Amino acid sequence: MTALRGLLATLLCLLAVGCGEASPFPEGSTMDRIRDRGILTVGIKFDQPLFGYKDPASGRITGFDAEMARLVAKELTGSERNIRFVETVSRERENFLKQEVVDLVIATYSITPARAEQVTFTDPYYYAGQDMLVRSGDSTIRDVSDLDGKRVCTAKGSTSVERLRSLLPGADLEIVDVYSVCVPALISGRIDAVSTDDTILHGLMAQHPDTLRLVGKPFGREPYGMGVRKEDTVFRDHLNGLIARWLRDGQWDRAFMSTIGVSGATSDSSKPRQ
Repeated sequence: MTALRGLLATLLCLLAVGCGEASPFPEGSTMDRIRDRGILTVGIKFDQPLFGYKDPASGRITGFDAEMARLVAKELTGSERNIRFVETVSRERENFLKQEVVDLVIATYSITPARAEQVTFTDPYYYAGQDMLVRSGDSTIRDVSDLDGKRVCTAKGSTSVERLRSLLPGADLEIVDVYSVCVPALISGRIDAVSTDDTILHGLMAQHPDTLRLVGKPFGREPYGMGVRKEDTVFRDHLNGLIARWLRDGQWDRAFMSTIGVSGATSDSSKPRQ
């Protein structure tokens, strides 16, 4: 009977999550806490097809940023399903990290010196260029200089706002919380263009391929990083190691081809070099 009890205890221990198993992460680190909790919480956008998009029918979050997040979840918890996505618009990314609403932010998050004063960024996992989305029949906008004097929509808290202000002092900027608000305004003719990162625009255009077109004259280059809480360099360094491995072993390429690549875009200029 004693032997049977011992056998049962051993089996229960093996079945229990983490029973008697040493953590592969430094004690007290963000990775260790996520592993113990069993869930990774990620701030992501819900309105950007190809990057972070919540399917209205299934509720599933799709896109390249979502796939990057799932890879992190798999590494830290053992399964890509152990993840909770929290909608995080541009202006809330820093706040959500400071307030510990999320563990990290993967949301077309451009690395800038001003933002780096508030959060800690990983190495770039993606590069984008700012471009312009216009109506298919509008031939008056051929490059960024043609936006001067036009009504242009972009998102609050994005790097696109400051770049447009510096390049186009005569532009009438409509600054909104989410890019999806810009699309009906563009289609109806209330605004003349949407300007932000080209990859975001690819996703918006994919929803209205016969109505909208991408100008295809990118200006500026945007490095996307994963954001973690300020000074959490241990977590940052661990994520940097993961990103470097995914770029080498093909996981980055598979995530790209299953999301952004569907639009016909190539990864030539967007994939970080090792």
